[in-house]
Amino acid sequence: MNAAGRLGAYVAGLAVIFTGAFAGAAALVPEQAVAAWTHSEGSMDGHAGAAHAEQPMPDASTAAGSPVQGVTSERGGYLLGDITAPAAVGADGELAFTITGKDASPVTGFEASHEKRAHLIVVRSDGTQYRHVHPVMDEAGRWSLPWRWEAAGTYRIYADVVPTGSDANVTLTRTVDVAGSLEPAAPEVSATDEVQGFQVSLQGDLQAGSPSDLTVSVNRSGQPVTNLQPYLGAYGHLVALRAGDMAYLHTHPEGAEPGQGGVSGPEVKFATTPPTPGRYYLYFDFQVDGKVHTAQFTVDTTGSPRAATAPTPDQAPTDAGTADDGHGGH
Repeated sequence: MNAAGRLGAYVAGLAVIFTGAFAGAAALVPEQAVAAWTHSEGSMDGHAGAAHAEQPMPDASTAAGSPVQGVTSERGGYLLGDITAPAAVGADGELAFTITGKDASPVTGFEASHEKRAHLIVVRSDGTQYRHVHPVMDEAGRWSLPWRWEAAGTYRIYADVVPTGSDANVTLTRTVDVAGSLEPAAPEVSATDEVQGFQVSLQGDLQAGSPSDLTVSVNRSGQPVTNLQPYLGAYGHLVALRAGDMAYLHTHPEGAEPGQGGVSGPEVKFATTPPTPGRYYLYFDFQVDGKVHTAQFTVDTTGSPRAATAPTPDQAPTDAGTADDGHGGH
């Protein structure tokens, strides 16, 4: 056989081999999969079949069937920009940031929520060093306040705002690393805390996937405290963070808003829905005699979690930030 004949026979043999391979694939693999192999949907480098189109991963709120905030720097078109702050422990400076909108311009319109246009939650990734503060915005949309770090570590910064035109809170977050000698902590499970002479306790169980009613009681020297003063429009505020990813849970004060000059106590009631089983850090702000105090609790969910059902396309919110009712717990 001449060279041309041998080459023709070789090509014919290859055709038989590949035809058999795809026939075997069709027998062992679903038809859709074979179709996907033979028809690439796109590529990263211009070569057909190099990669197919990525499908978006469901976020935590979709997977759990309930909204979870405070796990991303962007939500609903709003972006928390880079945060500037002192780089090391003990240095005086300024903590500042800007929130931009869909057009990448700084947002300057915000509505008051609990008497403030922005609530800033700062906490170290191990759940310690918690602070709840209120920065001031200039005309250009830059938020800032004087700042000094007391301990080294990686911190989560949460900006909780209600942009004008939105009907709900939007919680955006970034991390900041602070140089210095690090002494990590591991808060133990506890439903009680003592802060500056006050004994504060938490009653109620956190049930994953279900509305949970919580009651915080404040005592001093064994006596109920009945002169809790309004602070930011309520007799107390509760912030809840999920250990691990530090997701931010909105908690809701129960009862009527305080009247002018009113006092209350010793109990303040809240409602929240932990989206997943696990450990949560809770921080309770309260005011007595004009001074704000913060008690911290570390609790685990109890009981068997209710099965979470992902929302159908008709039920799923187009902006998870608007799924909340706009009533943050701070």
